[in-house]
Amino acid sequence: MKLIIKILREGLGSIIAFISWLTRPAKVKRSPEAQAKVENELKNMSLYQFFACPFCIKTRRALHRLNLPIQLRDAQQGKPYRNELAQGGGRVKVPCLRIDENGTTTWMYESSDIIAYLEKRFGAEPALG
Repeated sequence: MKLIIKILREGLGSIIAFISWLTRPAKVKRSPEAQAKVENELKNMSLYQFFACPFCIKTRRALHRLNLPIQLRDAQQGKPYRNELAQGGGRVKVPCLRIDENGTTTWMYESSDIIAYLEKRFGAEPALG
């Protein structure tokens, strides 16, 4: 029974991920200088996620829309980033945004909190075009 539920969950998650990919929003356009600045700030961030998790898909859509190429780290069972998330963040829960700044590491959980943080930090710049 557990196997059937797992297969259904992963199958539905994959379908949702595919539909999300097909319908993803347009990216924010920035000047090359502004985009380079954003990408430099993103070097201190990474997103721990599962491919088929609906909340991770929601977060990845926001990353795409905001034009934020953050490093994605797969935290599925058996993957090396799972232990890193458990040890650093204290639990295996995704999505989780890791922010390394000023010698401090912050582990931010909850897709809505992550998206609100990224919107506030990177979404206020005027779009080009």
